[in-house]
Amino acid sequence: MKLKISLAQMQFEFGQPEANLERVCAWVTEAARRGSGLVLFPELWASGYDLEHSQTYAQSLGSGLFARLSALAKEHQIAIGSSLLESQGEKIFNTFTLFGSQGETLAAYRKIHLFRLLNEEKWLAPGQELVTTNAPWGKTGLGICYDLRFPEVFRAYALQGVRLVLLIAEWPERRIAHWQTLLQSRAIENQYYVAAVNKVGQSQGAKLGGHSAVLDPMGVPAVQGGNDEILLTAEIDLGQVEKIRRWMPVFKDRSPAAYERVKEY
Repeated sequence: MKLKISLAQMQFEFGQPEANLERVCAWVTEAARRGSGLVLFPELWASGYDLEHSQTYAQSLGSGLFARLSALAKEHQIAIGSSLLESQGEKIFNTFTLFGSQGETLAAYRKIHLFRLLNEEKWLAPGQELVTTNAPWGKTGLGICYDLRFPEVFRAYALQGVRLVLLIAEWPERRIAHWQTLLQSRAIENQYYVAAVNKVGQSQGAKLGGHSAVLDPMGVPAVQGGNDEILLTAEIDLGQVEKIRRWMPVFKDRSPAAYERVKEY
């Protein structure tokens, strides 16, 4: 099955949800005009890492900006993926929601790996499970930013039959080489598509890195951005996943039992 994906590599206004929502609405409209079936927005696009005031921004699923994104997806008949701060009682999560083209919730993934360099663990609760969804275009896995450094996540998705992983991030320019290398590695080693969107501009004194990309199962970019604000669009063919895996049957040659035995000399 083919899917056209748009990546909204956006520059956001720190702590200004309504202003950022205006930009999101405009880009959803443009992505739909291009015929995309899915548009992705970066991690915490509404507020940024204003975690000290996370209680101000956090909302429950089905309310606030979550509800407005759902309505936007239905209005334009396009799936929308992004992360917002979610409240659950006294806990706050960095939650990646994926809304379908009728506004339905296809998935909600709560970020498992909290980034200590930004003190995420001080303000946020970690998620406790990986999330996949049988989306209209095929089985899909979700991840957020720092998760990219944990290959266990992406191998687990591959073993669950995922053909496309969606990753949203706020990744700095000074480590953009890591971003590019890890994205390519995750696509190659798991032989599936990876669609990853990152912010540009400034956030709390740090320059953000952009370089959003859609990578095919061979690790080749179908589209790739630079450091400017841009809406990137690419069409992918998810049938290529099975073709690549037949051509190079890596998963048939795995030896899980051996991986559990480590001999020391």
